[in-house]
Amino acid sequence: MSEKTLNKNKTRKRNINSVTKKTPTLVKTEDIEDSPSFFSKDETHKLRTVLLDWYDRNQRVLPWRTTLNDEHEEEEVEKRAYGVWVSEVMLQQTRVQTVIAYFNRWMLKWPTIHHLAKASLEEVNEIWAGLGYYRRARFLLEGAKQIVAEGGSIPKTASTLRKIPGIGDYTSGAIASIAFKEAVPVVDGNVIRVIARLRAISENPKDSVIIKRFWEIAAQLVDPLRPGDFNQALMELGATVCTPLNPSCSSCPASEFCHALSIAKDNSTAAVTDYPIKVVKVKPRSDFCAVCVVELLGGENQSSSRFVLVKRPDEGLLAGLWEFPSVLVDGETAPLARRKATDCFLKKSLKIDIRKTCDVVLREDVGEFVHIFSHIRLKLYVELLVLQLKGTVGDLLKSKDDETTTWKCVESNALSNMGLTTSVRKVYDMVKKFKQKRLPSNLVPTKKRTRTTKKN
Repeated sequence: MSEKTLNKNKTRKRNINSVTKKTPTLVKTEDIEDSPSFFSKDETHKLRTVLLDWYDRNQRVLPWRTTLNDEHEEEEVEKRAYGVWVSEVMLQQTRVQTVIAYFNRWMLKWPTIHHLAKASLEEVNEIWAGLGYYRRARFLLEGAKQIVAEGGSIPKTASTLRKIPGIGDYTSGAIASIAFKEAVPVVDGNVIRVIARLRAISENPKDSVIIKRFWEIAAQLVDPLRPGDFNQALMELGATVCTPLNPSCSSCPASEFCHALSIAKDNSTAAVTDYPIKVVKVKPRSDFCAVCVVELLGGENQSSSRFVLVKRPDEGLLAGLWEFPSVLVDGETAPLARRKATDCFLKKSLKIDIRKTCDVVLREDVGEFVHIFSHIRLKLYVELLVLQLKGTVGDLLKSKDDETTTWKCVESNALSNMGLTTSVRKVYDMVKKFKQKRLPSNLVPTKKRTRTTKKN
């Protein structure tokens, strides 16, 4: 689990399909529908020149930005295309500084698309853990497998790239222009902000018709000789200079072309940050979840404890990822109701009957916290349940029904090294701190007892 809307100055948002409501025009400008071309040929030429010159001098040094000579091996071009693909997928909804370490680890483990195609989804999720939006990782893996199965060469045009799972207009444009020098545009949140200010566009930037026009404007601007560099220059300008809240207009190479800046100079009530207009975000729905960290103490021949992990369904939120046994509950339910729901899940899905197959050594509420997804506000109630098995862990695993939920038992040292999602890691950290505080010896009592529920 993760999520991320931190530091808008460095976040490169690609998702522009959220629900919005109409906002009145801030300053009357030419109607976007009546304007076939936003830039004259002279303006287009000058913008290309100043932005590329600025980019050559000021671009950030990032591991996925590599320079190729005019004469280079096709293998190097393929490797660059692969690197661009990985970086652009990682950068969706994620800060640049966060992505750098993930990108380096990924490329070290899977330096080419052929290496990635041999990986399992579990391996990919472990490397991706903490980056959030795990569906992106699954699409990367599926895309790599498809490309290798079809010959092993990454498609070289935006139109063919879009046939790969998870590659849309933005990613296809980025790969095609940066790696293969196809003169196609890219439009993300940074590009929309730059263009909206350059032309003082006051229409809703989330509206599908307006989004289409932004793509048309970007297509008009892209430099035919250096399309990849120009696209990166537009994005770099939005990320470092033409930022959402504090744009550095005095150091902007395109300030002489900026209609928003011109309006702000002539009108004291206007500001460059009025563009693009702000839209109202949809309020996330509230969900509630009971999380039970089940620690199993084995029989006489097993001294170490193990934790139960459950695999989420292959479709939907956090598809295919491992977590502690969890059950959605109705609102702010009482502890007893949560425990009943948890017991039912353990018995029905995992074949763990705490009344018949094991003894309760300890059961106590550990705490609660809220985890925010893009569209869900999830409140998690965490409890620790320590069980003494009447048999062995092996016996318990043998009792699993193939038709039930997929689950496994993991030793504590292995659990600490697993690639867990942010929220699962937080749950585990809460349990460890609880045990250190309440059980200083770091040993679970061996005598059967149930502790009174306490809400931290």
